[in-house]
Amino acid sequence: MNEHLTDFERRIMFEGATEPPFSGELLHEKRQGDFRCKNCGLILFKSDTKYDSQTGWPSFTKPADTDSVISREDLSHGMVRTEVLCATCKAHLGHLFDDGPRDKTGKRYCINSACLDFRQTAQDK
Repeated sequence: MNEHLTDFERRIMFEGATEPPFSGELLHEKRQGDFRCKNCGLILFKSDTKYDSQTGWPSFTKPADTDSVISREDLSHGMVRTEVLCATCKAHLGHLFDDGPRDKTGKRYCINSACLDFRQTAQDK
């Protein structure tokens, strides 16, 4: 399924690597639309939940649907974190933190741009 991915994208999505901060092409994406899994196409996040966390990666307050992503404990690199994966293809997307906007969900889904495809909604094209 992932033959269309670059080696860099494959390393992130299936080996748990991460892109350098402030390098992702979707970091400053502000148009209305859907952020989809680059591997399988599942809608993961909606643009109205994206915000600038100033961390260097696209950040979202919640998934598009409660069944869009799954999470699991990540003990790599000497840290305890919550890994976020695509619910359909189990690709690594990033991590979930509890330091998001308190007026929203309080969550920060910190996601690698390299894992996402952005599809703009029709009214904004």
